Formats: sequence, C-alpha cells, structure tokens
Amino acid sequence: MLTPRRALLGVDDKRGLLEFATGLSQHGVELVATGGTARVLLEGGLQVTPISELTNVGELLEGRVKTLHPAVHAGILARRDRPEDMETLARHGYSPIDMVVVNLYP
Repeated sequence: MLTPRRALLGVDDKRGLLEFATGLSQHGVELVATGGTARVLLEGGLQVTPISELTNVGELLEGRVKTLHPAVHAGILARRDRPEDMETLARHGYSPIDMVVVNLYP
C-alpha cells in the first residue's frame, strides 16, 4: 500500500477538516489546498501550500475554478512506480499528488 506523501484538499463542508488534515500532517504528508480550505488549515496552525502556488493561476469564477490545471491533473494521474511518469512530471516542474480529499458544493 502506498504511503501518501502529498495530499490535495478542497472541501466545501469543512467540518472535521482540521482534525483530518492534522492527522495527515502528523504522518508527514505535505498538504496542498484550495483557497478557503487552505485558510482554515493555516488558521488551525498547519503548514499548507495554496493550490495557486502549484498552478501559478488564481481562482476563477468566484472560486469555482481552481484545480483544472495540468499541474494538478498530471500530479494526480502520475504513477510513482513508472519512471516515465516521474520524468514527465520533472520535465514540467510538477510533483505527484497521492491523495485527493474533496466534498462537493451542495
């Protein structure tokens, strides 16, 4: 089983988020998060990388578009056990994302 190294978090319902993310962080998982989710985690004292630092693009359409970017999708779809996938990520300056934590807008 893969031990996640990096997680992307983007949730509308933030109940239990801080506790869950704290557990990930305590296990050495790097946290990457969308705007509102990142704010909650930062306010809770966690170290988090805003998604805009990966994409170099701010949120669009009142925050509804934020993760539709090759840096995100390539990071999610890359297979760590495939050297060609890791080489492709490196060539583009992207990093793997091992876990995605989401819940959708109501």
